[in-house]
Amino acid sequence: MRFTKMHGIGNDFILLDGFERGIPDPEGLAARLCDRHFGIGADGLILALPSSRADARMRIINSDGSEAEMCGNGLRCLGKFLYETGLCRKTPMRVETLAGLLTLALETGDDGAVARVTVDMGAPVFDPARIPVAAETNAVTLEAAGHRLRFFCVSMGNPHAVTFDLFPDDATFAALGPLLERHPIFPRRCNIEFCRLTGDGAQVRVWERGDGPTLACGTGACAVLAAGASQGLLPRQARIQLPGGALVIRWDDGGHLFMTGPAETVFTGEIAL
Repeated sequence: MRFTKMHGIGNDFILLDGFERGIPDPEGLAARLCDRHFGIGADGLILALPSSRADARMRIINSDGSEAEMCGNGLRCLGKFLYETGLCRKTPMRVETLAGLLTLALETGDDGAVARVTVDMGAPVFDPARIPVAAETNAVTLEAAGHRLRFFCVSMGNPHAVTFDLFPDDATFAALGPLLERHPIFPRRCNIEFCRLTGDGAQVRVWERGDGPTLACGTGACAVLAAGASQGLLPRQARIQLPGGALVIRWDDGGHLFMTGPAETVFTGEIAL
């Protein structure tokens, strides 16, 4: 089966076309193909599937075989994939995810290729029961690896915990990440964002649920903007700098967050399923 390797500011994915044929055992396939030593190597596997409600449906399977509700960088890559393969030549296009129906606006260059994608990510969720976080409010203080940190929890269709208390070095990041991801207060585990403010936004390190350290996280960048703006630390539009590059996040007056960033094709090939 043919595959396409893509990335959104370093958050990389293997994309498969599921419009014409079924893809058996996607969870086991993701764990095998995403292995960076014995497989193709990626943070996740994305299946492009038909939908009765939208132009396409996305399934995103993390490198550990767990399924995520949504992935912002992956969604931008999927939009480029659908457009450039001819599976959907529409802009805007609508994509069905486990987090709901999302709308993508695609910008093409002079060569006709998709260069940038803006995704309407919907409204952030602050209700602790819906994030979910086992607390009375979405503002929690957690202790791990000798650190006591304040987190502002947000759902962008998947759970995030954002702190501006610490921007860790590599050793501290590696120690805190897995402990916080699986902290008992998060019943479905959690994506963790460590942030520091910059002149035009924030710099962020992300520990992703099911993947560990990644170069970027689109839903995480949205969660950072929502958390920072809610606390008066960030404006309602800001540049969120991740290790792999920057995303522009805008929180409009209607309550929706819009994420703008690039998507790149790395290479294509064939695999035996």
